[in-house]
Amino acid sequence: MPNFGYENMHFEWTYPWVFTFVIIVPLVYWILPPMRKKTAALVFPSFSRAVQVSGINPRKKSKVSKKSVFQWFILFLIYIGILVGAAGPKLVGQPEKKIKTARSFLITADMSFSMDNKDWVVEKQRLTRWHAVQKLMTEFIKGRKSDRMGLVLFATHPYLQAPLTEDLHSVMFMLNDAEVGMAGQMTGIGDAIGYSMKVFEQDTTKEKVILLLTDGVDSGRGTNPLDAAAVAKNDSIKIYTLGIGDPTGRDKIDEKTMTYIAESTGGQYFRAMDEKELKKAYKALDDLEPIKYETSTLKPEVLLYFYPIAVSIVLSFLLIFYLNVVSLLKSKTNG
Repeated sequence: MPNFGYENMHFEWTYPWVFTFVIIVPLVYWILPPMRKKTAALVFPSFSRAVQVSGINPRKKSKVSKKSVFQWFILFLIYIGILVGAAGPKLVGQPEKKIKTARSFLITADMSFSMDNKDWVVEKQRLTRWHAVQKLMTEFIKGRKSDRMGLVLFATHPYLQAPLTEDLHSVMFMLNDAEVGMAGQMTGIGDAIGYSMKVFEQDTTKEKVILLLTDGVDSGRGTNPLDAAAVAKNDSIKIYTLGIGDPTGRDKIDEKTMTYIAESTGGQYFRAMDEKELKKAYKALDDLEPIKYETSTLKPEVLLYFYPIAVSIVLSFLLIFYLNVVSLLKSKTNG
């Protein structure tokens, strides 16, 4: 039997109106005529003479079967057991809220060679940009408990690392399993946005969000990022962009393009040059896209109908066994 915590459960009937059938038994007994059985009679040649001598007028009769009090009691218990089972006894717990995902959140992360620069310090430890992203984004994913999340990694070409799923542990595992260079050397931002939109094609969730994370500039070899952003806007896909590189250095971020992509789709651009700023960006993103979910009420139930039905079945077999034993004993006595 399932364990729902019985101390918080109460007893209920699913169909209490079934108990109105209790009156059927006495009605049948009082209103309908008794069942009559015909038995064999002894007929002999001097029957008419015997009637004249005795003065008794013969009449046709049938034998009425009568049940003992014990038999009536067992039959009554069987009938009550059937009614109790049909009424649907059950234990019902307190209503619980079942969380249903209301948003799909796709992380599209840059894995070009520039992400291998070891210029980040996280918890007093020097890390590459990618390892810093892995560490801090894992914490971000943990907090998105009601979102369906997926992971697209890109460089020269984009590819799907983790499909959209409610299993956030799998997404975190796939994130930490990826390494720089797996998708090439260059930065194809436009292709990454276009590929991310394809991931959403079979998704029925109404709200779709992309977090585009990069430390560089689009290579210009594929889809134009501005054109990809326009298509995303038409598909009601919101894009947040996150630049984690240096906007003034050799591998500077194209902040103008990142800002346009975000604002044109209803998102926002964040700049994060260190651990502190990246955490602030994630916090701001949590505030802009708070955890959102739909709920449906769920009442835990433990059905009990099979217990009275089982009792009725056992009593039926016992009654049949009892009647057979009684009939056998009578036949031996008469014999």
